[in-house]
Amino acid sequence: MRLTTKGRYAVMAMVDLARTSAEHGGPVVLAGIARRQEISLSYLEQLFSKLRRGGLVTSVRGPGGGYRLARPARDMGIAEIVLAVDEPIRAIRCEGEPDDGCMSDRSRCLTHDLWEELGNQIYLFLDSVSLEDVCLRRVLRTGTPPVLEERRSAAAR
Repeated sequence: MRLTTKGRYAVMAMVDLARTSAEHGGPVVLAGIARRQEISLSYLEQLFSKLRRGGLVTSVRGPGGGYRLARPARDMGIAEIVLAVDEPIRAIRCEGEPDDGCMSDRSRCLTHDLWEELGNQIYLFLDSVSLEDVCLRRVLRTGTPPVLEERRSAAAR
């Protein structure tokens, strides 16, 4: 999947913003997020510019200023944050028009549909998880997926 540092850092920063504003109230300064999350302040400024244009955060100027969520964390999906910073949620290597493939003749490779569906599933998962879910640690499921458990048991025999 093509989820680079940009998408991951945007989510980390938004989780920090949501948690810090919930704990202390009022706007949150980027310098604090940069320090807590160990992200460059200049990089955060670029990300928050995109998040603001995407309608996910609002800025407050002046003393005591900073950033706020534009709407409640429960109403903001993680996929929306990733897409706001121009991060594609795709697992295929194809670029260009949607019907173009990744081969030199613009045809689709043999595994194109597999990777395209993986990208769709990743998007659906990230869209189903709210910023609030991440803040409250409601994302991690317990246990090993049944398919992996079966494979481990078979390998142990």
